Amino acid sequence: MRLRQLVIATSEMELLADSICELFELKRTFSDPELIVFGLQNVLIPLGDTFLELVTPVTENTSAERFLKKRGGDGGYMVIVDSVDLEKERKRLEDVRMDIVWYENRKFDDIHGQSLHIHPKQVGGAILSIDNMKPASCWLWAGTEWEKDINKSMVSHLSGVNICTPNPHNLLSNWERALGRKRSIDGTSIDLSGSSINFVMNTQSQSEHVSAFQIHTAKRLDLENRAASRGYLINNNIHLGGVDFLLVE
Repeated sequence: MRLRQLVIATSEMELLADSICELFELKRTFSDPELIVFGLQNVLIPLGDTFLELVTPVTENTSAERFLKKRGGDGGYMVIVDSVDLEKERKRLEDVRMDIVWYENRKFDDIHGQSLHIHPKQVGGAILSIDNMKPASCWLWAGTEWEKDINKSMVSHLSGVNICTPNPHNLLSNWERALGRKRSIDGTSIDLSGSSINFVMNTQSQSEHVSAFQIHTAKRLDLENRAASRGYLINNNIHLGGVDFLLVE
């Protein structure tokens, strides 16, 4: 199991996509028409074989619209992990009495993509989706031609997400049950294959929310200078779409 896709909900999808792609020298690859079932439009941006997704509500009273109103602006919305055996994960979720609120089962061009969304109130901090793709090298949610749009000139991949909470222990317990993984020895994260979900103390409010994405780069100083010149560097972190992009070398 590994982190595969992180999602930002935004009211200005085109502007945010332009800003992210220009700063990190990335390319848009796909917009999924199937998301209209959620009242959403989206755009997928590949970082290696991981993905940043931006979603924006286009109908009233969607969960994303309510999220934006509650947050008072853009923010980290969803965490998607890629699993090896989805039926095993489904059975495990049933055993620990976690509710699946959405099951996606899509086949296209010899690719089979599946997705389980777990009830947000049973997890906390973000919507969590456990997915599976056959063949494993594909990622149908980004279409079938996303590999041609990969550009690693500035960044290589997403490797972590930080979730801010006033009670990390309780939130970690929820995510342990949801993912079937134990917390790290230091009790601050759940480690996946080449990636991690990190839980950070919120001392400012009772809010539980995605606070940061970890993104790998070999050009940290260049990116910080580029971000500063564009007004994106806030408290020494790159801030776009309501989240910090933490640079990892």
